Amino acid sequence: MQLTGAEVVVRCLQEEGVEHLFGYPGGAVLFLYDELYKQDKVKHVLVRHEQAALHAADAYARSTNKVGVALVTSGPGVTNAITGIATAFMDSIPMVVLTGQVPTHAIGEDAFQECDTVGITRPCVKHNFLVKDIKDLAVTIKKAFYIAATGRPGPVVVDIPKDITAQKVEFDYPSSIAMRSYNPVVKGHTGQIKKAVKLLLDAERPMIYTGGGVILGDAAPELTQLVKLLGYPCTNTLMGLGGFPATDPHFLGMLGMHGNYEANMAMQNCDVLLAVGARFDDRVIGNPKHFCEQPRQIIHIDIDPASIAKRVKVDVPVVGNVREVLRELIRQIEAARSSTKGEALKAWWAQIEEWRSRDCLKYDRTSDVIKPQFVIETLYRITKGDAFVTSDVGQHQMWAAQFYKFNKPRRWINSGGLGTMGVGLPYAMGVQMAHPKATVACVTGEASIQMCIQELSTCKQYRLPIKVLTLNNRYMGMVRQWQEFFHGNRYAESYMNALPDFVKLAEAYGHIGIRVEKPSDVEPAIKEAFSRKKDLVFLDFITDQKENVFPMVPGGKGLSEMILV
Repeated sequence: MQLTGAEVVVRCLQEEGVEHLFGYPGGAVLFLYDELYKQDKVKHVLVRHEQAALHAADAYARSTNKVGVALVTSGPGVTNAITGIATAFMDSIPMVVLTGQVPTHAIGEDAFQECDTVGITRPCVKHNFLVKDIKDLAVTIKKAFYIAATGRPGPVVVDIPKDITAQKVEFDYPSSIAMRSYNPVVKGHTGQIKKAVKLLLDAERPMIYTGGGVILGDAAPELTQLVKLLGYPCTNTLMGLGGFPATDPHFLGMLGMHGNYEANMAMQNCDVLLAVGARFDDRVIGNPKHFCEQPRQIIHIDIDPASIAKRVKVDVPVVGNVREVLRELIRQIEAARSSTKGEALKAWWAQIEEWRSRDCLKYDRTSDVIKPQFVIETLYRITKGDAFVTSDVGQHQMWAAQFYKFNKPRRWINSGGLGTMGVGLPYAMGVQMAHPKATVACVTGEASIQMCIQELSTCKQYRLPIKVLTLNNRYMGMVRQWQEFFHGNRYAESYMNALPDFVKLAEAYGHIGIRVEKPSDVEPAIKEAFSRKKDLVFLDFITDQKENVFPMVPGGKGLSEMILV
């Protein structure tokens, strides 16, 4: 069967079971858009900026464990998409990004809307391809989906020149793919797991520390089983929230720069640490020298061997799919359970409860101005903890992570590694497209929301009933907090003194806007918003300008050097 390159691309997407494609048209991809128009299996979602297409596809993948797919044109279409690609790369999100390119004969001639897509994206993709022969098109797309979804996931770019989309070739899409140079390890080494079991069962002050790898590896059930089996304390990173139920008493809360006091202190003072799908990020352990001052045995499980011992020396490395490794770990623990450390574990839990009693997340609940923490607590209560929550980046992100108790994986969608402002609304779009009947809330700030606010138009076109909660303190909040603590209260360019009327702006896009200025109005406003099942409601909460996120580990300090309220 002879098909054009554009037809081949669309057929490949159909073969991969792609249901939603996020994109923005342009000259180099018009043949592709023409073929998308002729079919109805792959639904195209028209965003208003290419960056939003990547973020929406990213969130689609995060919330479903499917590969997110985006389509942009050449030149500025690609360069606009770079931030979205880098965001997905830093958080290991499986995506295939199809990019248009000038015709092959014009590559390298500075043609209209030409850029070196392969060169520009190379530092922020798992892999990329430039298709130079139409005979390679189908197999290249197959490789892209395979690479994106296996091993440590990540975005893969396929750059397709315009003439390739017009040429014809016999269509043959492989059912499977094998690549000699790419064979990710799945099962962990049995001997290493055996060493890990001995360390865990002999521990007196154990700690289980987990990250985004548990979410990406669909290993939340196994993690929960392991924690319950051992009775050990567990903490999640920002990217790992939901990997273990936040309402379980074994959960110490999030750790790290804005983590719970008890989680950070247990992390710093344990004698055996099991790290699962986490990478000892600088925002998690603070200063590595300070972290390594306390002697402890470290077991590190990760699909990516390059992430093991990258920042912290470990004693028992285990390379493999976290779900498979945890299953084998559980099997061996059940078979060899012989711990004699019961009294030591009780003493360890007593110490943890003492740290927990500090109530590090307390705030003034009698204030006559809206406290942002109160908004998140009210959101949690009204949604019964069952919403998909997206966030932008800043103070509001940290408050959402601290005060919304995530009991399920893939419900917390935010940018961790790159820390990209502007992701919240397009993230919510991607989640709502993937889960049309779900409750989706976007927690954002008045600075972040303006970076992709044009996507309110996309939400109107596709009737996405997202609820936007803006914690509006008229500052770039986290910037202001750092300027207060470390720059002598010199608020250089962090004050937002020309804000739009968000209620009128939401209404201009055809949505509902509600401004909330008193604490007593917070609950009625959120209830009103969520009662409108078919509408996007933009809630503008005027919050305390001086509220800071606590606890806080200053940059360069150690986990036990927290600033508390």
